[in-house]
Amino acid sequence: MLIALILLICWPLTELYVAIRVAEAIGVLAMIVLLIASWPLGTWALRSQGRAAWRRLGAAVAGRKAPGRAVLDGALVLVGGVLLIVPGFISDLVGACALCRPTRGLMRKLLARDIRRRLVVRAVVPGARPDDIDSTARDLGQPRLRQ
Repeated sequence: MLIALILLICWPLTELYVAIRVAEAIGVLAMIVLLIASWPLGTWALRSQGRAAWRRLGAAVAGRKAPGRAVLDGALVLVGGVLLIVPGFISDLVGACALCRPTRGLMRKLLARDIRRRLVVRAVVPGARPDDIDSTARDLGQPRLRQ
């Protein structure tokens, strides 16, 4: 939670810093044109790549295959398109990486590994009963201690 808060504060500041540096290097007008040009590109990517991801998901389900890869691809395409629409050079770079097939594959592997790790950590809680999802069950055979 703390990391998310730090990211929420630092990301716009970093985007602003990069925009100022780009404006110093190529000029303010060229920087604004680049930022505006990424918006239609992101919209186009959401439409075209989103349709392709949706077709892959449908094909995986129709072929009775696990749709995990297609779901992660669709999520990365969605995030990539949205990041291209959001103004900023860092978000454009990350969005373009999420839309390009080779880098999206790398991002998908890292994301899948993180999801797997989080699910295993949450599924294996020491001392919890397997049928007790929210850890509220008590054994009735043990006497309760009074305070």
